[in-house]
Amino acid sequence: MQPEPNKFSLNKRLKSFTYAFNGLKGLWNNEHNLCIHIIAAILAILLGFYFQISTTEWIIVVLLIGMVIAAEIFNSAVEHLADFVMPNMDSRIGKIKDLSAAAVLVIAFVAFIIGLIIFLPKLLAMVF
Repeated sequence: MQPEPNKFSLNKRLKSFTYAFNGLKGLWNNEHNLCIHIIAAILAILLGFYFQISTTEWIIVVLLIGMVIAAEIFNSAVEHLADFVMPNMDSRIGKIKDLSAAAVLVIAFVAFIIGLIIFLPKLLAMVF
């Protein structure tokens, strides 16, 4: 006899949101780098409103904010998993953590460069 297929349950779907929000709460409380990303995101949003950026520019800004925060979440998940699997210091786990952190650095750097492409001409136009 085969097990019954997993049926859709609204209650289970709502509970999954609770788990996701618990993850965000834990990230906010424990990951200090998230504060840097949030400050940068707020700055980008404020500049976007100030300069009345185009819809396309808004899409890019919002997408990049989401990508940077998602990368930070993945990085935190990898670090927690690595610490669980290997609680003692191990160079192999260190390399995995370094690579995960490098992914966040790369997307944050790309977001910064794209932010410069969007906002620098507008800032320079204000000055000159």
